[in-house]
Amino acid sequence: MALFWKIIQSVLDKMKIIGAGCLVGMMLLTCADVVGRAFGYPIFGSVEIVGFMATLAVVMAMPYTHQVQGHIGVEIIVRLFSEKTQTIINICTGIISLILFAVVTWRMAVYANTMKESGEVSMNLELPEHAIISVTAFCLVVFTLIILKDVISNIKKLKRQ
Repeated sequence: MALFWKIIQSVLDKMKIIGAGCLVGMMLLTCADVVGRAFGYPIFGSVEIVGFMATLAVVMAMPYTHQVQGHIGVEIIVRLFSEKTQTIINICTGIISLILFAVVTWRMAVYANTMKESGEVSMNLELPEHAIISVTAFCLVVFTLIILKDVISNIKKLKRQ
């Protein structure tokens, strides 16, 4: 099992780099497009590419952000509870999140397949949209696994208390 989580961590590390690259790419492409527009030479399809990169940046960052507990949380009241109660709350919210994102992942994969079968492409550059949706589904699989790991970790923590 440790090998499995090590592989997931390796994938997560690569996703962070790709997500950061998408963020930098969005900035560079937007700047180049603005400068190009100022001189009358806009970059064709830049809005589509930036939209795709924004999607990838978000879904690539979600698992890592969850792993380092970087999501915004309302902990004002929860902090007042005992550590055991906090762990129980974390397990409950983790299970709910796990179920929610498992369903979202499944539906995203179904949607990617539907888009592939329909041959849907982007409006200007005619890029296959199913590829971005498939990558999104994969990132959501990793995210769901990170949530699962967190739930397992909290259950082990509860048993030790």
